[in-house]
Amino acid sequence: MFSKGSGVGIVGITASRDATRVPCTTFASISLMNILTIEDLRKSYGTKPLLESVTFGLADDEKMGLIGANGSGKTTLMRIIAGIEKADGGRIMLQNNARVAFLPQNPVFDASHTVLDAVFDQGDPLLRLLHDYEEVSFALERMGSEVDEKLLKRMSNLSHQLDVTGGWDREASAKAVLDRLGLRDMDALVGSLSGGQRKRVALARALVLQPDLLLLDEPTNHLDTETIVWLESYLASYPGALLLVTHDRYFLDRVTNRMLEVMPGGVMKYEGNYSRYLELKEVQEQLKEATERTRQNLARRELAWLRRGPKARTSKAKYRVERAQALQESTGTGPDAKLQLAAASTRLGKKVLELSQISKAYGDKVLVKGYSRLIAREDRLGIIGENGSGKTTLLDMIAGRVQPDSGHVELGPTVVVGYFDQEGRPLNDALRVIDTVTEVAENVRTADGTVISASQMLERFLFAPAVQYTPVAKLSGGERRRLHLLLVLMQAPNVLLLDEPTNDLDIATLAALEEYLDLFDGVLIVVSHDRWFLDRTIDHVLHVEGDGTIREYPGDYSAFLDLRKQQKSAEAAPASSPKTTPIPAKSTSDHPSPVPAKLSYKERKELEETERRIEAAEERKAEIEAILGSGTQDLNTLTALSEELGQLMSTLERDMERWSELAERA
Repeated sequence: MFSKGSGVGIVGITASRDATRVPCTTFASISLMNILTIEDLRKSYGTKPLLESVTFGLADDEKMGLIGANGSGKTTLMRIIAGIEKADGGRIMLQNNARVAFLPQNPVFDASHTVLDAVFDQGDPLLRLLHDYEEVSFALERMGSEVDEKLLKRMSNLSHQLDVTGGWDREASAKAVLDRLGLRDMDALVGSLSGGQRKRVALARALVLQPDLLLLDEPTNHLDTETIVWLESYLASYPGALLLVTHDRYFLDRVTNRMLEVMPGGVMKYEGNYSRYLELKEVQEQLKEATERTRQNLARRELAWLRRGPKARTSKAKYRVERAQALQESTGTGPDAKLQLAAASTRLGKKVLELSQISKAYGDKVLVKGYSRLIAREDRLGIIGENGSGKTTLLDMIAGRVQPDSGHVELGPTVVVGYFDQEGRPLNDALRVIDTVTEVAENVRTADGTVISASQMLERFLFAPAVQYTPVAKLSGGERRRLHLLLVLMQAPNVLLLDEPTNDLDIATLAALEEYLDLFDGVLIVVSHDRWFLDRTIDHVLHVEGDGTIREYPGDYSAFLDLRKQQKSAEAAPASSPKTTPIPAKSTSDHPSPVPAKLSYKERKELEETERRIEAAEERKAEIEAILGSGTQDLNTLTALSEELGQLMSTLERDMERWSELAERA
């Protein structure tokens, strides 16, 4: 049985584990196919309700993404399902003998255990056999040419048991998982590993178990892009049920087939992946707006009727008086609260940053070797590479936190660096949130020149007044990251360094940050494994290759991937076949744009047709928006138009992307 402090959670949860879990014989009345059913789950901390009326089911082959704002209770819900925390009320029903594994955000292990001990836990008999077999194998390897008959006999017995139980197939799949996660030193002590390596060990432990229900909380944190792509593929074909919390929107899109949004008052389930969720959410928001406009129009008409005088308000029309009063008192649902990032930036002069032949090594490990680049105004650079390749070290040298072994970094006289790093600004847990902000500034100037108070700035970052006066210690991990981001932006930087900014931030915050960066009038340098975020924010890639070399590629991350595929295809092509010359990557700042191939006749016709479709779609979009804005249609018509608008927007986005690609080449 996995222990609660082991880093992966628990195995083999039964229906009678605690008071919120009921016998699974009641399952049949709800769903024969659900591995997990939750009814009216509630959880509060003090007087603050966190989870309210949470009701949903998870089919035995369903892959569900769990989304919601930071502090909405996603992690708490996962921990309750895993049996680590107890709910205040409601019911959790799990299929009998269902095996569950939970990967927490910050796994904790016994520091004295080896990686082998941590991955192959005793809770599963077959895994225990594999553990013992590998342990004997390592012992024999360490002995070299010496022969230990006792160990050889034990290995023979274990090998026979694996033959009988079919354990060799399990061993092959386990070794494949360990290899893809880069876990090759099984004798290493867990206590000697970095946080990212421990996360990989915990992930391996969860996957090797092959549970019926897999609970993953931010599994992509600390993983490099290639590993994330492999994990996507692995989970997409995983035969069991999956409940997943992640900020990685590409990952959500490619792995999940259902979305569950946690919000005040309950949860909302959406069919389809993340892209489909966005479409449905857009339709939902448009319906809300249309309903609110209808309510306002009706309120105005009822108010006008009331003002016509006493004759109009006979006893026969009493219901209209009551309805008019109710409409005036109602405020409607309105749009959901959204994060507003509006901090100002300091004006940037002509000279920004110059990196001159900088090098950095730690012992025999060379991270950066003789790298030079002139960073200009409005440069938007994404730094990518494997874990440990030197990405953060490069960022630290630019920020002045680490001095290069040779070469120098020169900043322009007007440069104000804002560094949103992985560790986050040290926060005093005893201070209130509002006091933490006022230590930096009492007032903040926003991008439009408005001066607002620290409290107003906190509200823009979705810290309600009640939360502002609570101790920092009570904030969730995501809320602490959001507070750290606020403190960085309050400095009005014009050179913004972001090191893994997507870790622990919810999707709504990331979307708001991306919009802020669209309008940011300064230099952006970001280290991230989040492909969606990179595609949205950068126009140039710096690939840190692990041997000290840094190569540069024009375009966003997807363009980098396409270029690498072209290069690999060209390298793999037979010598006799004609080769296409790939766009060369540069390792200096002198990087002219590549010359793309001209459009073929077929592509020119496609470009013309795409332009016509876009024009027609935009005209239809304007028509639908005008009708929705009139507030004169019935609900059925509004629903149909909203669905049409959602499909139209999706098609228009695809056409715009294709048009941009063809137009750029043309």
